[in-house]
Amino acid sequence: MVSLHDAHQQFIDHLKGRSRASATILAYGKDIDQLVSFLENIGKTDPNQVETTDLQAFMQKLADEHYTAKSISRKTNSTKTFFKFLKSSNLINSDPTTALEHPKFENKPPRILTKLEYRSLRDAARSDTRISAVVELLLQTGIRIGELAKLRVEDIDLNNLTLHVPPFEDTRERVIPLNKSAAEAVKNYLPIRAKTPNHALFVTKTGRPLLIRNIRTAIDRYFRIAGIKDAKLNDLRHTWVTFQLQAGLPMTMVSKLAGHKRLSTTEKYLQFIQGPTAEGKVKLEEL
Repeated sequence: MVSLHDAHQQFIDHLKGRSRASATILAYGKDIDQLVSFLENIGKTDPNQVETTDLQAFMQKLADEHYTAKSISRKTNSTKTFFKFLKSSNLINSDPTTALEHPKFENKPPRILTKLEYRSLRDAARSDTRISAVVELLLQTGIRIGELAKLRVEDIDLNNLTLHVPPFEDTRERVIPLNKSAAEAVKNYLPIRAKTPNHALFVTKTGRPLLIRNIRTAIDRYFRIAGIKDAKLNDLRHTWVTFQLQAGLPMTMVSKLAGHKRLSTTEKYLQFIQGPTAEGKVKLEEL
């Protein structure tokens, strides 16, 4: 008999063997660890003992603890993936997640900043040379926060005005044109960047790489200073994609530059475009 604890470890090893992104493996690991702890507390240590009602009770416990429907849906997906693996590995006789349903919830549309809002954010951060460069790169290139945190000094080519985005987790490597605003912001930041052997583009005053959580905290602070409500750092990426499409840049080009895996991901932004769009434009819109 394989215990739930051992099955959990086999599942993680399976994900690693399939070269899944480390962030994905970590998320699955935490979700299933939480599930296994709940099941063990109710006396279920053998995967074959687990019934659909046990899993429903776990999801209800999460709801009682004020987890959002979206979070519970993600944990439901993790649970289904876990037991699907157990079934395919012949570690269980039947899959108890077949009748397990996702909670209903509304997907909020992405927050698209108006010109007034992103200009206000830019003005609010102007005195902070480092974060000003962060804002401009996010706003003018649409890269992900994880990608920005991993940028190296050598990824910026101010002579040819290009930004090399190295692969991060399961994202695509690509080269994005740098417009004047982004290039100027980085050019202003580099002389005040802490002297350090570390190659990270954005570093702390002591020369250590600026972490994702530090960047989020700083941007959130400037959102508040600028008086921009209900906005998050990722909304800068949403704004970039929408404005490029609005300006008439071909969807295939926007998708490639954004590093979307599927064109359908880019296509979803079309519903947020207001008014007629330009056609056949090949130059990136400067925000």
